Amino acid sequence: MLKKISQIAFAIMMVLMLISCKNTKQKLQEYVVTYNKSIAPSFRAENVTITTARGYINDDKIELRFETNLEQNEANKSASVISFPKLIKLMIDKDQIPRQLIEEGVRFDVYFLANDNTVLDKEVLTGESLKDFLK
Repeated sequence: MLKKISQIAFAIMMVLMLISCKNTKQKLQEYVVTYNKSIAPSFRAENVTITTARGYINDDKIELRFETNLEQNEANKSASVISFPKLIKLMIDKDQIPRQLIEEGVRFDVYFLANDNTVLDKEVLTGESLKDFLK
């Protein structure tokens, strides 16, 4: 009798665990909503005026955009190539860009944009490139 109760309890626990687990696509969607509602409004970085996230569920991809007040010129582009990866590393360290999602195969396309929305720098975060950012 006790063995039967234990088996039933174990089966119920397993079902509850499976129901409560989220797949990668659900985590991607949840991250985008959380980023835009919680992280983006309070985000502060030098020259960044606004940041937004957009999810592409079918492609397992998230696009982060950092719009700045910088003009599109070679000096700003050169400076961005140095400062932007540092900003990304800081965001990974603070879990504002979740390492777990990247390790699960979600690709992050991260754009640092000039005041005219042209690209100053672009970084792509994948499982492979994550190693470079964590050095």
